[in-house]
Amino acid sequence: MSSKTVANAVGQGPSDAHPKAFDPITLVLTAVLSVLGAVIGLNLVTTLGISPNTSVIGALVAMLVGRISFAGLSRMRSRHRQNLVQSAVSGATFAAANSLLTPIAVPFALGRPELVGPMLLGATIGLAVDGWVLYRVFDSRLLPAGNAWPPGVAAAETIKAGDSGGRRALILGVGGLVGLVGTLLKLPMSAAGVALIGNMWALLMFGVGLLVAQYAPTLFHVSLSTLYIPHGVMIGAGVVALGQAVVVLAGWGRRRQQRAARVRDRAAERPVATVDDEEHTVDDHRMRRGLVEGLVLFVAGAVVLAVVGGVTAQMSPIALVGWVLLAGIAALVHQLIVGLAAMHSGWFPAFAVTLIFLILGLVLGIPTVPLALLVGYAASTGPAFADMGYDFKAGWLLRRDARPWRPFENAGRQQQYLAQLVGFAVALVTVILTWRSFFGQGLVPPVAKVYASTIVAGISDPSVLGNLLLWAVPGALIQLLGGPARQMGVLLATGLLVATPQACWAVLGALLVRAGYGWWRRRSGGRTAGEDADTDLALVGAGLIAGGSVADTSQILRAK
Repeated sequence: MSSKTVANAVGQGPSDAHPKAFDPITLVLTAVLSVLGAVIGLNLVTTLGISPNTSVIGALVAMLVGRISFAGLSRMRSRHRQNLVQSAVSGATFAAANSLLTPIAVPFALGRPELVGPMLLGATIGLAVDGWVLYRVFDSRLLPAGNAWPPGVAAAETIKAGDSGGRRALILGVGGLVGLVGTLLKLPMSAAGVALIGNMWALLMFGVGLLVAQYAPTLFHVSLSTLYIPHGVMIGAGVVALGQAVVVLAGWGRRRQQRAARVRDRAAERPVATVDDEEHTVDDHRMRRGLVEGLVLFVAGAVVLAVVGGVTAQMSPIALVGWVLLAGIAALVHQLIVGLAAMHSGWFPAFAVTLIFLILGLVLGIPTVPLALLVGYAASTGPAFADMGYDFKAGWLLRRDARPWRPFENAGRQQQYLAQLVGFAVALVTVILTWRSFFGQGLVPPVAKVYASTIVAGISDPSVLGNLLLWAVPGALIQLLGGPARQMGVLLATGLLVATPQACWAVLGALLVRAGYGWWRRRSGGRTAGEDADTDLALVGAGLIAGGSVADTSQILRAK
């Protein structure tokens, strides 16, 4: 059998149609592993407060299944089918833990279990719209596929290594082993891996934020979180980031590029060139339409939540309209800020951004029940949005060699979206069947307890608002200085909010190694050697992230 025939047999021929998410074998494996991913996510978010990225686990299991030669299971040797499975598994994990269980835990922690049903309906709507918006706008100028999305790189390189082996597999394997052992020893190996892949300026600010968060309390005797300094920085950076997103949506930067191109072409006496969207699969029109659709759907979901949650009986008509608009806008803003942070750093500050809207609600004097539902609704968006971005990035990398590329890429992304919907459905059923058991045992996500206690306590210190506004200024200035491509302000705030111990040294050390190794290779071998160095470092980084993900997932055994 020729190599081309073998490639076609497993669905890897570049001219083949992309495998379908609802192909019986793929669908069954997707559903079974999605149950595993959802259970892992629910257990870890309630016991340890973390949600591991299980996409690598899904890919590895799919690879093993592909080695079975009967019942058509060898078709899972296709890297594209493996990509569909890993997409659904990680989607089920984040959907169950972050987008569904955490929101419904907020009213439960407040002593209002009768609101769990309405909140679950609202969270389901938020999750569904979350995925739809990302599908519509991924690989636009706002969220380019060419940006870092580090966990997506890790998933793609793991699948490639399992498929082709060789030197790349060796480098990835060594990195994975180091990441696994280091994470088991409580070292932040995923942070180091991210620093070897993402935007250096963005990650430098991320590392600085982590550094300040770790040592400011000891050196300056200042509790950043008590003074809401990180939240203020994120508010300022987030506002500017949204303004920069509006600039992208309006196409103002695009028009400047067109004018500059015309000037250059006239100077060179060439025909006028046009700036088009060939570098992205999603043009500006679809990007704008996707975000507008998202806002409309989020507002509609807020209306449904207001009706079934009893908000309509607790607020005046004017206040109700304001609540609905705030909830819809909060859901959209939350997903965009979380998505931008995840795109550059592989980390997303979903808890902290939700807390910002909670504080805003307290400042506005929103009553307890409407505020709890607003917080849960905002919390349902963001994590699944970011995770789907990682998975789309992985698929984008795996499909780069296809010819013709664009139709194959669009078809593959559509099938990934359908696979993610399978994961979301499995997550919803799993949460419906298990939430009473978890909550009955006192297993409530820690972040939900924080939201509930903050709502009950309110804001007794009037200086909180002043601190938020004060620290919003440097956050805004840094974000403005870095521009939309680097997201320096958002990443600085992310580091301040995440505050993972010792992660600052992992990030800054990895950046130093990255700069030094790249300089040495370019100095000895020129630009080509520098590009090879970037590839090697990306493989090591992907291995560290993959190993860290496996170690995080294994914590379910220790949590029992």
